[in-house]
Amino acid sequence: MPETLEGFVSPRRMPAYEKKIAEISKNDIRVRLLGTVIDSRENIVVIDDGTGKINVTFADPVDVKANKLIRVIGRVMPSEDGFEIEGEILQDMSGIDVALYRKTVDLERGG
Repeated sequence: MPETLEGFVSPRRMPAYEKKIAEISKNDIRVRLLGTVIDSRENIVVIDDGTGKINVTFADPVDVKANKLIRVIGRVMPSEDGFEIEGEILQDMSGIDVALYRKTVDLERGG
């Protein structure tokens, strides 16, 4: 584990892998999802990436509007309907070129 300046050990997080909602499996621990907000209330955001919809729950309330393009990084949690995400980071991605972003992700995956 990496050490901090004070000599304390800092825990490392598992990497977050870029996924489409339909690709999430029970083997995934942390993921990065790009999608459009279809619903938002208090600390829950529902996103759709074209392959499916998923609930993302945050510890604190989030202020994000419907139809906004966002990226979420979080832990995969099993639910009655499949999976949900325990959100850690929410990023506004409304200024990006989605086609170029997807092309870059495909190149990272070796495609």
